[in-house]
Amino acid sequence: MILVTGGAGYVGSHFVRAFLAENQEERVVVIDNLSKGHRQALPQSDRLVLIVCDLGDSEKIGAAMSKYPVDLVVHFAAKADVGESQKDPFAFMRNNITESLILFEHMEKHAVRKIVFSSTCAVYGEPRYLPLDEKHEQHPANVYGVTKMAIEHILRSLTESLGWSSISLRYFNAAGASEDGQCGESHDPETHLIPNLLKAALAKVEAATIYGDDYQTKDGTCVRDYVHVDDLARAHCLALNLIRSSQTPKAFAVNLGSTQGWTVSEVLSACEKVTHRQIPRRYAPRRPGDPPALVANAELAKQLLGWKPSYDLNKIVETAWRWEQKRLY
Repeated sequence: MILVTGGAGYVGSHFVRAFLAENQEERVVVIDNLSKGHRQALPQSDRLVLIVCDLGDSEKIGAAMSKYPVDLVVHFAAKADVGESQKDPFAFMRNNITESLILFEHMEKHAVRKIVFSSTCAVYGEPRYLPLDEKHEQHPANVYGVTKMAIEHILRSLTESLGWSSISLRYFNAAGASEDGQCGESHDPETHLIPNLLKAALAKVEAATIYGDDYQTKDGTCVRDYVHVDDLARAHCLALNLIRSSQTPKAFAVNLGSTQGWTVSEVLSACEKVTHRQIPRRYAPRRPGDPPALVANAELAKQLLGWKPSYDLNKIVETAWRWEQKRLY
């Protein structure tokens, strides 16, 4: 049985669905406070238990670990908005670091020493070279990235001191929605580019905001690597299998990206192509902590996990567009 923190969130819920579909005999305990996640994102299943609480609720976390025979944790729960992290760093540090330590203490108490951790490419900061591989030095440009880097270091320390095994999966830009339209991206407020462009296409918002058009890129807008959320979910399943089968304590860090970069303007064009609509946009200054370009080298994911992305940008946008037109939550 596995425990999934933040399992009702965007990536977490796609993972839970993928895991239950692939493992017909397995059960899942999801812990989520539903502040950002959605109960409706989780599948209806008698093999799933949802516990609504904060990760910092030590009593409830301990009770869950005592009640259920958990052998591995998949840890998604975190505050994730880069801009917000710069404005309220202590809230991010408390939520992402301190509350993770509460979880880790209960894991150790119950001899659960295997974990797949949802990390981020934000741990790298301003790239010294592209594409980014896992050997690139870590100098996060924002507090969000600092908190994720801190947890990676903590997990490595737990490997060395207590024999834990972990895989930290460094996402690039998660995007898209499930093919069946049952699960997709739903944040309030929404800060991600593709859903905001599609909201503007549907006139749900007046215009999409483009942050910065003066970067040293081919069209002045920043470059990002977009990876479909179901590809991320599949990577977590592969990472989980690797950790479970490993007999030797080890701490891995692995990039998950498409290995291709698109400028914001190119993503805008892709959204207009898929929607057959002209999308209104407004330009604003750069956001603090936003590097000009982030593109993954995902060779290690291929070698270690046997993973490579199956969606290109157009397919990502197509799934997001179907979701945005008929979103369920």
